Amino acid sequence: MTLRAIDLFCGIGGNSWGAQQAGVEIVAGFDKWDLAGKVYQDNFPNTRFYQEDLSKLARADLKRFQKEIGPIDLILASPECTSHSVARGGKPKDEESLRLSWDVWRFAEVFQPRWMVIENVAAMKSWPRYKDFLRVLDKKSHYRCLPQSLTASDFGVPQRRYRLYILCDQKQKPEPVAITVRQEGQAAQVLSPDGQYAFSPLQRPGRAAKTIARAERAFAALGRETPFLMVYYGTDHAGGWQTLDTPLRTITTLDRFALVKPDGKGSHEMRMLQPPELQAAMGFPPEFKLKHGVRRDKIHLLGNAVCPPVMEAIVRSLTAGQAETRPETQEPVHDAG
Repeated sequence: MTLRAIDLFCGIGGNSWGAQQAGVEIVAGFDKWDLAGKVYQDNFPNTRFYQEDLSKLARADLKRFQKEIGPIDLILASPECTSHSVARGGKPKDEESLRLSWDVWRFAEVFQPRWMVIENVAAMKSWPRYKDFLRVLDKKSHYRCLPQSLTASDFGVPQRRYRLYILCDQKQKPEPVAITVRQEGQAAQVLSPDGQYAFSPLQRPGRAAKTIARAERAFAALGRETPFLMVYYGTDHAGGWQTLDTPLRTITTLDRFALVKPDGKGSHEMRMLQPPELQAAMGFPPEFKLKHGVRRDKIHLLGNAVCPPVMEAIVRSLTAGQAETRPETQEPVHDAG
């Protein structure tokens, strides 16, 4: 029997793509961002898409969705993570976004799937309600949960994206997901061929002093003939640059990476990485369609996404060898209040 899933806070569909590769039928995706919805529908034309703000939905809405969608076996969910993330700096936490995790529980209450996978930044564990959230999943919804932090490069993705995944099963304690690759990918493998995108001189009027300082630190370590990546919008504890023979650092919603290389004239040139390169670095295949929005939008969409190969491995591990029998009726349990 083919397992059926819904994807909450689906974005462009990283969770959906990965689960689909694991043999799961994705029957519905939910997200409030219309641009993400357009990309999602391009790539999942046979899947229902609901453009909804999940925090605004009443229980009656969820029951209506259940009638429209039918029984499901798996919920995938990636609640908005900026209020958990260390990347938010000193900004005050948005308690409304923190509460989005509870919307996952509300869907589980109504749909009663056997399995759930909840993805977020690892800093979610520092959320004051994190233990309460797990306790409610266990005591009220009867899920046995396994929180596991995974790095995307351990699953063939050329990016060191570190995320928390909460694996939930109503019948048994989930097994830890095993690492699937022995050798990490390299940032070099996602770069487009020379000549496809235009470069500009590294040394030019108006170039930020911090940019030149990052380049000089790389030159000091690598020499002046080795290409490298400049890394913006992060701490400079690693010098603000990285080599091409290691996985890309975490892709964010901002334009973060610039390729620097000799220009053949005794100086250097640079360009920012482009959406197709970042798409590859997220583990999306070339056939994944990312046609909507301007360049900045596409980078934002990718930075919000989940790496599909990681979710594929998780779903295969979570559902391995399990014969699922769906109940004909699915009675929700009591509200948390």
